[in-house]
Amino acid sequence: MKLQLLDWVIIAASLLICFVPALFYGKRAGKNTSEFFASGRSVPWWLAGLSMVATTFSSDTPNLVTNIVRTNGVAGNWVWWAFVLTGVSTVFFYARLWRRSGVMTDLEFYELRYSGKAAGFVRGFRAVYLGFFFNCMIMSTVNLAACKIAGILFGLERWQTLIAVGILNVAFATFSGLWGVLIIDMIQFFIKMTAVIAAAYFALQLPQVGGLHGMIEKLSSAKGPGGINYLNMLPDFSNNWDIAVAIFIIPVAVQWWSVWYPGAEPGGGSYIAQRMLASKSEKDSLGAVLFFNVAHYVLRPWPWIIVGLCSIIVYPQLSDIQKAFPNLDPKLLGHDIAYPAMLKFLPVGFIGLMVGGLIAANSSTILTHLNWGASYLVHDFYRRFIKKDESEKHYVFAGRISTIILFVASSTLAFLLDTAKEAFDIILQVGAGTGLLYLLRWFWWRINAWCEVIAMASSFIISLVLLILSKNGVHISTHAGLIITIVFTTVSWLLAAYFGPQTEQKVLINFYEKIRPIGPGWSDIKNLSSKTLEPEKYNFSLGLIGWISGCVVIWSSLFTVGNFLYGRVEYGFFLLGIFCLSVIVLLRTIKTLWM
Repeated sequence: MKLQLLDWVIIAASLLICFVPALFYGKRAGKNTSEFFASGRSVPWWLAGLSMVATTFSSDTPNLVTNIVRTNGVAGNWVWWAFVLTGVSTVFFYARLWRRSGVMTDLEFYELRYSGKAAGFVRGFRAVYLGFFFNCMIMSTVNLAACKIAGILFGLERWQTLIAVGILNVAFATFSGLWGVLIIDMIQFFIKMTAVIAAAYFALQLPQVGGLHGMIEKLSSAKGPGGINYLNMLPDFSNNWDIAVAIFIIPVAVQWWSVWYPGAEPGGGSYIAQRMLASKSEKDSLGAVLFFNVAHYVLRPWPWIIVGLCSIIVYPQLSDIQKAFPNLDPKLLGHDIAYPAMLKFLPVGFIGLMVGGLIAANSSTILTHLNWGASYLVHDFYRRFIKKDESEKHYVFAGRISTIILFVASSTLAFLLDTAKEAFDIILQVGAGTGLLYLLRWFWWRINAWCEVIAMASSFIISLVLLILSKNGVHISTHAGLIITIVFTTVSWLLAAYFGPQTEQKVLINFYEKIRPIGPGWSDIKNLSSKTLEPEKYNFSLGLIGWISGCVVIWSSLFTVGNFLYGRVEYGFFLLGIFCLSVIVLLRTIKTLWM
């Protein structure tokens, strides 16, 4: 694909608008680690929320959604739509607790909640495990998507793409800290949304697609793998029970509470916790997470889905993509590459906007993961266990060095992956079974540090065993493997909760007095506290109503848009009515809780 002068001007303008404002935060970020990793705990809710949305909108996300649509239809997106339950539960039950803890990173929480060498071990181990290994896996998927997009658009090799994005991302991540990341994220979000909406519009205008009506008419009679209907927003339970279990029942019934996945962690964590901890108040942390969930699940999916559906008409088989791009590396060929393949039809000017948007999408995610990963490696490992009494300047410098190391490692890993969906499944599998632990540790005193160790170890071991079995010809479906891992891991850490070494009583009392968790799980510790604490005013029943109404708001609005796009006006208005009622309930609940 050849870019015209106008395209290059738009790309340059997009990059300048995104990155130049971040330069003004370099001096502030270099003051201390609180500024570099937590923005001085003074971030307003709207900026924190926009940053969360921009981070989860990476260059691999449109590719992943396209892959899902082409293989499992629109209904296949329930593998991530189910995480609405996780995200909204964070809003009403966990955001205020995270902000109240006052920690700089979510890993610092371990030595606030647990005691002894086990607490320090969990903090240090997870700093390296999540901050380095797991984080590199995530960044490698983003970089892999960038390589596929650049391979389609410009014919670049993987190493050429990685060097280009590396210079840009590492330079700004090391210089501007979290403040710069937040500002870049805010601007990039609007550029990216404009670009993907334009991509959907021009995909529909293709003669072979024939507009929105033509797309729906052509795909209504088409059948995908396993006889699926591409357009269905719910799976066909009557004819495709196995597919329905894999893409709907398991995600909604099990996956959302049992699996740890970055950006959708049960109870909050990773960069979501980082933004909550950087917020200037409990209300701001609540508002940020609520805004993030609405924008993440309602504003963004349909432009990606439309391009994915159009790609089925334009490129029915992978061989059609290979034929259209004969110089494409065959190793990069997969259903996820259909999204960048559709970008060849964009007119002059919009190609530049899309390239600028994709660079922005890559940067917003990579910058966040570099800053988040470096915060773990420096604050929770290096500062805690290796160099305890150095100056703040020293730790900021260590953060900048860690940023460079993280990008080099993740870029190397990008050569070992083939598709975004492959990496998504690996991350889900490795994190399976740990989610319930992260939900309950705030509300049940018996959970101890060894529960965390055993949960991580058992989840990893069983995932490794399943991988070895699959390599040796023993086929175990993804959802069956997920269930096996969840059961094995959950039983393991529950045994540790009852029979493992317990957390010191003093630590439990201090945690209770600082966090003031609600529910019967802390009644034993409450009776041991000598302080007369102000009663916790949080109403759990109202929180439950808020959680349910919040989920209904998001899902009803998501499917209202979908039904109107499909021309199903009656269903659209019915869901619109449900949306309006649930919004009223949600707003009244929030008002009562915050008062």
